[in-house]
Amino acid sequence: MENIIRFTQADLTKYTSQRSGEIKFGERILTLTNDATLFDDIETSEAEFVLFGIPEDIGVRADYGRPGTALAWEQAVKSIVNLQHNKFCKGGRLLILGQLDVAAAQKEAETLDAGTKEGRKQLMLLVEKIDKDVSHIICQIVKSGKIPVVIGGGHNNAYGNIKGTALAKGKPVNAINFDAHADFRMLEGRHSSNGFSYAFEEGFLKHYFIFGLHENYVSKGVMESIKKYAERIRYNTYEQIAIRKEKGFAEEKEKALEFIREEPFGLEIDLDAILNTASSAMTPSGFSVEKARQFVHYFGKNNNAAYLHICEGAPNFGYENNPQLTGMLIACLVTDFIKSKEIKL
Repeated sequence: MENIIRFTQADLTKYTSQRSGEIKFGERILTLTNDATLFDDIETSEAEFVLFGIPEDIGVRADYGRPGTALAWEQAVKSIVNLQHNKFCKGGRLLILGQLDVAAAQKEAETLDAGTKEGRKQLMLLVEKIDKDVSHIICQIVKSGKIPVVIGGGHNNAYGNIKGTALAKGKPVNAINFDAHADFRMLEGRHSSNGFSYAFEEGFLKHYFIFGLHENYVSKGVMESIKKYAERIRYNTYEQIAIRKEKGFAEEKEKALEFIREEPFGLEIDLDAILNTASSAMTPSGFSVEKARQFVHYFGKNNNAAYLHICEGAPNFGYENNPQLTGMLIACLVTDFIKSKEIKL
């Protein structure tokens, strides 16, 4: 039994605000029928992309972070289904699978204290359970010939995305991470800051590029690990590109793509990297929304872009009366990715 809460036509009706003279995404997006064999139905679907949500903040809690990333999925769905279906982007290219059922784990996590040894251990064990579900689901989507579009949740879910894609492809895959942080911390138990290091250690991640690393927030230990594996891990920093102007944004995208393009790769977007965006670790100094959207388009159009993961959004940390702004931003990034695969005007 798949641990998925399926998104239904009734859900589409609930979230889609129909308006006379317009066609919304929610009127064209595909869903699975309730009696469908889950992944067989995905394989036969006409959709190219499968939208999947992981509404959790357990990995963030296990990393001593601020909870809130569990709320991004619903805001994203509300925004995506109310986009305009038109010649620029058509809703029928997307199938909404649904969300991972993490309600019980979330409820348990809320009772645990990461500040205690036992509490943090239990949180990490919950993350491991989520890892297994995510890797299985992503593997099946990729095997079905579709492209997963994953909305987190914490960045701990990069591990499941990478592992699932590698298992489906039958070989290690690459990843590019648009992030202020490397998320390559020690193997101390699973949390939101070591998804890439675990995937690397276990042989699922081959080449890893960190784009826009913040110099003030990367530890000496992480930098030593990057140096140790310099043939397989590359990076640039936000300060090199945006502050000191030692490197150009466009040129760095080209270098990063050259490093990962020979194998299927995951496109990881951490909203922490975007200026003043509601996220678990908001930054007052980061790349603009436009730069993030350009980034998604640039890498998404490559044939080896195997999935898109948007994570760490926390709508409750944004403008008090406008939590939907996080969902709107995620919707932009999702459609930028979809459009990058085939542009017909």
